[in-house]
Amino acid sequence: MNIVCLDLEGVLVPEIWIEFSKASGIPELRRTTRDEPDYDKLMKYRIAILKEHGLGLRQIRETIEKIDPMPGAREFLDSLREITQVIILSDTFTQFADPLMKKLGRPTIFCNTLEAAEDGEITGYRLRVEKSKLTTVKALQSIGFETLAAGDSYNDLGMIQASKAGFLFRSTEQIKKDHPELPAFEEYNELFEAIKANL
Repeated sequence: MNIVCLDLEGVLVPEIWIEFSKASGIPELRRTTRDEPDYDKLMKYRIAILKEHGLGLRQIRETIEKIDPMPGAREFLDSLREITQVIILSDTFTQFADPLMKKLGRPTIFCNTLEAAEDGEITGYRLRVEKSKLTTVKALQSIGFETLAAGDSYNDLGMIQASKAGFLFRSTEQIKKDHPELPAFEEYNELFEAIKANL
């Protein structure tokens, strides 16, 4: 049995931190896993900037409420879910994901959790599991699933490379250059056909 594992940000919805960077006027928050492979370093950097500017969960959630899926993302996901099982594997947080999942038709998502004070100040984060995307793919394989995976960032490479078929989607030129062995697509119909052909 097959199961498709998709990244969320950059694949189905815009990058939350980039959108919040625009809304808050803080360019330093544009940094994402496309730029920084070390997730812990990236999150500590983000949390320090939020603290410095007195920003927290409420302000980020206000931005997220205004984010819509990328054009064609909902249709792509709906079409995919008609032919196979799909799980979204994301390094985002449960506190961020809900409005986006609603707009995407409530697909299954596995993600992380933020630690926040009562006033909404973000104080830390808890990973669901170390190397969550790769670990989840290996766990699915251990219970009889064959995985296919697609993502755009450094933190997606593990699950993409460990799957029977893996694809880059709207990735960076650097990642594509570093991994010429991975098929890279820019359009949902191309990615859909590539996944379908490997089911």
